[in-house]
Amino acid sequence: MSAPRVLLVDDEPQILRALRVALRANGYDVEEAMAGEPALEAVAVRPPELIILDLALPDIDGVEVCRRVREWSRIPIIVLSAHDEDEAKVRALDEGADDYLTKPFSVPELLARMRVALRHAAAVAETGNQVVRVGDVEIDLARRIVRRGGREVHLTPTEYGLLRFLAQHAGRVITHGHLLRSVLGVGYDDATGSLRVHIVSLRKKLEADPSQPTLLITEPGVGYRLRVE
Repeated sequence: MSAPRVLLVDDEPQILRALRVALRANGYDVEEAMAGEPALEAVAVRPPELIILDLALPDIDGVEVCRRVREWSRIPIIVLSAHDEDEAKVRALDEGADDYLTKPFSVPELLARMRVALRHAAAVAETGNQVVRVGDVEIDLARRIVRRGGREVHLTPTEYGLLRFLAQHAGRVITHGHLLRSVLGVGYDDATGSLRVHIVSLRKKLEADPSQPTLLITEPGVGYRLRVE
């Protein structure tokens, strides 16, 4: 099998060099771009399997790159942000980025996030992701049935809508606003208190220990993700 191709987008030569060495050592084929427009051109000419995208670029920012890529492609995108770029990070996730890492980060953590993003993309492409399984929880998207340990779990319409959306994007970080708009509709972007109540209820029904969730993971200050195996 050919090595997965990764497009690195960052304007700092030392970061590009370090990531290039690390990714090639782990079996990835690496391409590079040092600005947003060349990155978009590279994606259009030879689409990679995954994009690692810095948010602070010299021409257009990473949020705009995410938006333009998502107009025509579902290529997994992992964004890299500095500690003071929380707002941009959330906007990038709202525009369709799959995950994020805050600098400085470890190479093993990046490699783990990449594996999850690539596995999810492959599962969606091959099966349509109609049944999502995490531990003893099974979410049948086609039949709208949720089971835990083989027994059907009753969910309210809102709880099911939230779980369904997270399952359709399993492994991805979904921001509070994106989740609220997608499930409850426009005008609910700020209803984070209500969202938190629904997530607590879902955890009580699906988690072995709701106080230590392993299925519905909180991304502090950002949103939630459904863990994938």
